[in-house]
Amino acid sequence: MTKRDYYEILGVDRSADEGALKSAYRKLALKYHPDRNPGDKDAEDRFKEAAEAYSILSDPQKRAAYDRYGHQGVAAASGAGGFDPNAFADFTDILGDIFGFSDLFGGGGRRRSRAMRGDDVRYDLEITLEDAIRGLTAEIQVPRMEACSHCKATGAEPVDGLSVCPMCRGKGEVVYQQSFLAIRRTCSQCNGRGQIIRRPCHKCKGEGYVRADRKLRVNIPPGVETGTRLRLSGEGQPGLLGGPPGDLYVIAAVKEHPIFDRHGDDLHCTVPVNIAQAALGTEVDVLTFDGLQSIKITEGSQPDSVVKVRGIGMPRLNSSGRGDLYVHVEVRVPVKPTREQRRLLEELREILPAENEPKEKGLFEKVKDYFM
Repeated sequence: MTKRDYYEILGVDRSADEGALKSAYRKLALKYHPDRNPGDKDAEDRFKEAAEAYSILSDPQKRAAYDRYGHQGVAAASGAGGFDPNAFADFTDILGDIFGFSDLFGGGGRRRSRAMRGDDVRYDLEITLEDAIRGLTAEIQVPRMEACSHCKATGAEPVDGLSVCPMCRGKGEVVYQQSFLAIRRTCSQCNGRGQIIRRPCHKCKGEGYVRADRKLRVNIPPGVETGTRLRLSGEGQPGLLGGPPGDLYVIAAVKEHPIFDRHGDDLHCTVPVNIAQAALGTEVDVLTFDGLQSIKITEGSQPDSVVKVRGIGMPRLNSSGRGDLYVHVEVRVPVKPTREQRRLLEELREILPAENEPKEKGLFEKVKDYFM
């Protein structure tokens, strides 16, 4: 199903700024949220559609890719796992983000967690056609951020590196009294942690995370093709403030083979024969991924003849059975015949009937010409 234009979904111009995007998304989120429309599948779809559009257009890099290449341009940028509508699924979170409702009346609504899920990571893995047929276990090194072993991701020295936030006194939030309302806000000084860094960790410079190459083993099943995505749960970037890590998506890229071409689950190759072999028939040996196969070229084979060998093509991914092998016959004539070859060809020319009339168009060409 063709996706609608993201700008059309939000009802904004392509030049809309961040404020206009956010305002448009808020209106749609409030209107179509499932909590306000229980059992309404259309409203739920509209809500997810608006959330996806905003998640792309609110990110400058993803928006630039979308403006240039459309939906295909943001397929990878959205994360190999695609858009996750669950990130927008809690109604009180949306109201709290927009109006601060969850902070009213001393926190009558559910307090929104500051924990954030880590980003997904993409890794492109190039494999051979042989690997794609047989499958393999590959060892890869994935660059990502990992928790600092010295400070345990706090960003502070283990001894006396942290102190209680003086603004919120360790609570992570501050309360403002307005008339009879008590409004709670996340502490701006410690960002809800309740602690501030006195002495930054000398190893990670206060970041809490360091860049590292993580060694992983990934199982590539038989039948993968270029673009196949393999998900390794929890092997992406670490989460923030206790949030879960993202996922790693390994994207397969199958290299071209010098002999075989792949079309879906089928393999194709070309076998040359001389005019005598094509006319009289012959058997040729073809070295396939299943060993040497004897292919029968029938008598009177034409230059566009194809021989089908069942069951020795590509394995079907996550399924049983295999595709087929198609052997294309290429009839070759001598470019510089020897004296003996020329003599025999001349005799053959005298014997064979001359068929030099222009070939009549087939049915498809006739119908095509009729409608042109």
